[in-house]
Amino acid sequence: MPEGDHRAVIWTLSASNFVIGMGAFVLIGLVAPMAEGLGIPPARIGAAMTTYALAYAVLSPVLVALTGSLGRRRLLAMALALFAGGNLMTALAPSETVIHLSRIVAAAGAGMFTPVTSSVASALAAPGKQGTALAAVIVGLTVAQVAGVPVGSFVGYTFGWRAGFGLVCLLSLPCLWLIWTRVPRGLSIPPAGLSDLGRTLSNGPAMLAILFTATFLGGIYVVYTYLSPLLTDTMGYTRNGVTAALLVFGVGAVLGNIAGGWMADRLGPVRTLLILSGGQMLTMPLLSLLPFADWAVFALIGVWSLLGWSFMAAQQVRILGILPERPGVVLSLNAAAIYIGAAVGSAVGAVALGRAGYAALGLNGGVVAAGAVAHVLISRRISGR
Repeated sequence: MPEGDHRAVIWTLSASNFVIGMGAFVLIGLVAPMAEGLGIPPARIGAAMTTYALAYAVLSPVLVALTGSLGRRRLLAMALALFAGGNLMTALAPSETVIHLSRIVAAAGAGMFTPVTSSVASALAAPGKQGTALAAVIVGLTVAQVAGVPVGSFVGYTFGWRAGFGLVCLLSLPCLWLIWTRVPRGLSIPPAGLSDLGRTLSNGPAMLAILFTATFLGGIYVVYTYLSPLLTDTMGYTRNGVTAALLVFGVGAVLGNIAGGWMADRLGPVRTLLILSGGQMLTMPLLSLLPFADWAVFALIGVWSLLGWSFMAAQQVRILGILPERPGVVLSLNAAAIYIGAAVGSAVGAVALGRAGYAALGLNGGVVAAGAVAHVLISRRISGR
């Protein structure tokens, strides 16, 4: 494939992952208006994030394995169409139950789409440039934190929360066209089968290391899922304030991805993960002390996000070192662990919010982060790495 065509495919997949990231997490910026519109508590809206995360974690590895015989272009188009349909269901949902069902449908589409984009990028990349291609494809998910979620939140606050999910559907349409016209027809990549998945799941040390991702991100999502109503309740923020805070969080995520690679190369993966877990443990309890001055709130959110999203490079290096013979399965399970962490963190946040109010969120997040410190130490001891 000519170099120009290869780049077009890579950036098509990256743009599509931007839509996936926006559709997955825009709910976080819309918790308050959704709760008000449906007349239910914010914690019950946040539970829809838990539903999405659990569905992704369970369905992604299985669906990727089961659809291995399909051409990659067809599978990508089907998966993105399913994701768009799930978000359309959310936009039109008449009840809380339909919202949960729609998030399962969207998670099934995303769970097939994003892992396959990585395999396509790796297959099309020139020798020695696989890492650059993979980074370019996945950057769309990170940029969604910077632009997609704040924009979706702004649209939702301005035109109603349903419009935020409707925007995701609209953005999916040009991406579907690009996938069908840019991804090569008949591209077939040998996938890992269910037997490879089973062998990895039965490897205790490897799975303990992989599940650190869930523990680490679980602490973040205790607070992040309810960041919108937290800021509304403690700081009096409405549309503009919440959008600005989410934008700061997104910028911190992008900078964290850059910083994390630098730290992993120079400090090693385990030391990097310990530093970041300790930083989360110290940072998140400060969110239980709101209100602060606006500048201090934005600075705290930026530092919290930077620390939180610096971990991925170090974690991937670490788990690939433990089980290098099955990289595709390991990385797929690590992606699933992201959503397990989001589900568990959202659930812990809902319980904390229901029992003790918004002031409990940061403290509970800090406790989970302390568990992440213990997790990486125990995992290192068991794995011998």
